[in-house]
Amino acid sequence: MSASQTPRTVRVENVLARYYDQAREAARLLSAQAAPGHPGFEPDFELPPMSEDLRRYLAVSDVSVHALDDYQGHSLTLLNMMGNPGTRTTKTFASLLMVARAVHHIRRTGERIAIVTPSSANKATALRDAVQRAVDCGLVTGDELRIAVVVPGAARRKLWSSPLSQDTERRAQNPVITYDGPQRASVKDLAVSFVDKFGAEAENRTGYRIWYSLALGNYKMADALRALVEQDTLGRAPERGRLHAHAVSSAYGLLGHAFGHRHLLGSEGGVPRYLLVQHLDTPDMVLHLRGGDFSRTRVPGFAYDPATGLHRQDADPHFPALTADPGETLETTFYTQTPVTAEEMSALIHQQGGDGIVVSLHECFSRYPQIRALLAAADVTLPADPRLLREWSLVMAFTGVLNAVDRGLIEAGDDIVVHGSGSYHTADFTELEEAAVSPVTDVDELGDVIVKSLNA
Repeated sequence: MSASQTPRTVRVENVLARYYDQAREAARLLSAQAAPGHPGFEPDFELPPMSEDLRRYLAVSDVSVHALDDYQGHSLTLLNMMGNPGTRTTKTFASLLMVARAVHHIRRTGERIAIVTPSSANKATALRDAVQRAVDCGLVTGDELRIAVVVPGAARRKLWSSPLSQDTERRAQNPVITYDGPQRASVKDLAVSFVDKFGAEAENRTGYRIWYSLALGNYKMADALRALVEQDTLGRAPERGRLHAHAVSSAYGLLGHAFGHRHLLGSEGGVPRYLLVQHLDTPDMVLHLRGGDFSRTRVPGFAYDPATGLHRQDADPHFPALTADPGETLETTFYTQTPVTAEEMSALIHQQGGDGIVVSLHECFSRYPQIRALLAAADVTLPADPRLLREWSLVMAFTGVLNAVDRGLIEAGDDIVVHGSGSYHTADFTELEEAAVSPVTDVDELGDVIVKSLNA
């Protein structure tokens, strides 16, 4: 639970153990604030007592904070939350605490729990990693805690092999289910339909409590700790506050950071401001921030340039100047349309300051050598060939920041903190085995797969 420092880097080891009491306080506050969510079982916002096994389980929650080279008069800092080699994303933090809550419930009541969650890929990988760690660290048995994840077929190349998929028995008990719906985000509707239609029956037939875990509070609890890491490594924010940039779909991470700043720090220092970075497929948070709704009529029109083969626009600096395809999907991770968090996030930015920007794959490619060199100083390795990347969140965030600075969307002299939420490439992981994938076409097939896994 220590912090080590070099002139440009501060490493905070085992963040979840270091700030465990504050995580419990966040849990208490979130429990008191909790609005009615999806009906069904959810464990209390309570964590188990600290123990050596629990500390070992949480040990992959390191964070490093890197001072990067300034850009156009702006200080750039990377908040690197990608240290878990089993995920390389910030989803590790919330997943570890969610599974810890499940562990506490199992120990307290003797009930078994099956986590069911939709995901664009990274939440699935992180929750599976946390379940595996809980079993391997002796917190629960594989019979007491299981997980079923539902992901879009388009995310297939982002799914990680792990001991849960490599072992035949654990594979059968913890299925990875793919669904090719009308949209990538249709996996959410499918998972909710399973809980509504089969949840009670599945509990009766298997003896497992079914926990549909996709809820904002489950992520705020962990993401709130980012504010503590920020203050302990960078000091109190200046009166103007720092600008926090993040590639987002629903902005869970930034809402969690704001929650932590307000409730765990007592709003010490200048209030944070936020820069949302999105892609053209789902620019909904930026649209809502700037216009109050999700209307795609406010996406600027692009004109094809036969000389370059690119589409260009100069009407709105919040959108790409150049793109190969105005309708492209840059990163399948970001799949949420009309996110329910938009009202809260937009209100926060209107009150405290910030902005939003949409980036294209062409812009990311153009910035890639510059970003790769910038991150090398922070011991973050991007492959020389960007085609090997399987997670673009980090590159998107930096592309958005650099573009926003160049276009005058960020005020002169602002200190910028980039939240490093995810980056991995083909050398970082082995793709999930084909035998570990269970495709389904409807909710009935999904119910069959999940019930079968819980009886395995």
